[in-house]
Amino acid sequence: MSNPSDRTYTETHEWLKVDGDVLTIGLTTYAVDQLTDVTFAEMQPVGTEVAPGDSVGEVESVKTSSDVYSPVEGEIIEINESLESNPETINADPFGDGWLVKIKIADRGTLDDAIDAQAYSATIA
Repeated sequence: MSNPSDRTYTETHEWLKVDGDVLTIGLTTYAVDQLTDVTFAEMQPVGTEVAPGDSVGEVESVKTSSDVYSPVEGEIIEINESLESNPETINADPFGDGWLVKIKIADRGTLDDAIDAQAYSATIA
């Protein structure tokens, strides 16, 4: 699966999609492939304040676990609650129904450090 060009990407293999002052974060196909079968996903609760580099949650698989990081300062306003009972959605649709968390952006922080789809694809090639 290619990396959609309507979002940006981080070195820690999250995809980022900004809509106004709301940032949606998910895992890239590369990250999901490295994790293999996702068996558990737990995000910080709604209302949690985050800063750039803070963990917004954790995803576990039969192989390993991985933190998910925020590139911005803000507040978690929504988590994908369906992942609690269906974490495999992350494997099946990482760029769609497998999104993880939404953050209301207070300060865009290191969002400018995110790279476009073409540059991200080159880094994982």
